[in-house]
Amino acid sequence: MSCTSSEHSQSYWTTRPGHGELRTAPLPKRETEQALVRTLYSGISRGTETLVHDGRIPPGVAALMEAPFQEGTFGGPVKYGYLSVGVVEEGPDSLVGQRVFCLYPHQDRYVVPVSALTVIPDDVPSERAVLAGAVETAVNALWDARPCMGDRIAVVGGGMIGAALATLLRRFPLGRLQLVDPDPSRAALAAELGVDWVHPVDAAGNCDIVFHCSSTAAGLSLGLGLLGDEGEVIEMSWYGTRSPEVPLGADFHARRLSIRASQVGTIAAPRRARRTHQDRLATALDALKDPAFDALLSGTSPFEDLPNVMRDLSSGTLAALCHVIAYPGADEPAT
Repeated sequence: MSCTSSEHSQSYWTTRPGHGELRTAPLPKRETEQALVRTLYSGISRGTETLVHDGRIPPGVAALMEAPFQEGTFGGPVKYGYLSVGVVEEGPDSLVGQRVFCLYPHQDRYVVPVSALTVIPDDVPSERAVLAGAVETAVNALWDARPCMGDRIAVVGGGMIGAALATLLRRFPLGRLQLVDPDPSRAALAAELGVDWVHPVDAAGNCDIVFHCSSTAAGLSLGLGLLGDEGEVIEMSWYGTRSPEVPLGADFHARRLSIRASQVGTIAAPRRARRTHQDRLATALDALKDPAFDALLSGTSPFEDLPNVMRDLSSGTLAALCHVIAYPGADEPAT
């Protein structure tokens, strides 16, 4: 059974490097086991989405970087994004009226398989729920690193991913946790999260684990320098078309240091046999019951302003951790 709709949707497209626009298109038919979702909010994953906006996705990894419901190709035109929160308007009775998270681009209404939707817990506000993708990335990194009681840990880079990691790590019985960033404004963020912020020159060494999230060669070099003997950097940065120098000289080998990549596209190996992608996303949404995550939401703009918002984020005119896009009717009850 399917239902035909003559209604249209609006979505954001990067038309060419540095330029984007809203486009209108008909909604497709909704088939059995699909749902029609009306978007309430979407979040901008600044690091990846500005690379897409600027046309800086290397061709060699383009296939790996595709979002689940992406249309078009990198370089433009492309419809990209993966932090969408909405309410189900049509679909199975058990889902109609439910708030859901979906890895969907910036679009006001869309039709997707029911299997692509994760119900948001009642005690997680809709705006906060757009952080599910960032928190899922952080959960995967923790599964990769497996921090232990009493560990000394540094998170280098206080952007959205680094801040999400620090927010989760503050629950662990660690010996030390520092959020390391040269931007003094991160001190206020760290205070809201209840973790210690330090400037790179003041960061404590002899760490067991360093999570590197700054996407800079200087940050990676710092992370290696903060490790104790046989310590490990969990590399979470993605550099696009840039190739940062990695300081493997000096005492890297003598101290048996390690650098290990953590990437959210694959479940971390220590949990891969026992967790699905849906399990991991549900874990992230459950973690978002913690109101401390609200500190990562750094502003809201209406959907119609999204082309200007992307331009300003890319140029650095707009500073943000996670900038939220509000859609028409977002403040109405999700029923």
